[in-house]
Amino acid sequence: VQLQACGGGLVQAGGSLRLSCTASGRTLSSLAVGWFRQAPGKPRSFVAGITWSSGTTNYVDSMKGRFTISRDNAKDTVYLQMTSLKPEDTAVYYCASGRNLYSWDVWGQGTLVTVSS
Repeated sequence: VQLQACGGGLVQAGGSLRLSCTASGRTLSSLAVGWFRQAPGKPRSFVAGITWSSGTTNYVDSMKGRFTISRDNAKDTVYLQMTSLKPEDTAVYYCASGRNLYSWDVWGQGTLVTVSS
């Protein structure tokens, strides 16, 4: 599978963005898809994940209530809806796929999200 992430951009604090992660090469069924982010000078960290078959989700506690991960089976696409964005959410956001919500082996390229104050 190959993953393509898009939807990043510049947004003011308090605004919203929706990121998309689209698969090609094979279907995402039986896999999990996760979103990660990497801010300048910081390591990459997990944001949210979803299992394709059951739709089970997992979030970093600090993202709960602001970020929502979802999937569109027909489009083989996973979304990350981000609301109430803060300057500290500025980062390159990556999507990845794996066998479950704790193991990731295929990574897409990142998409930059910049939140201005």
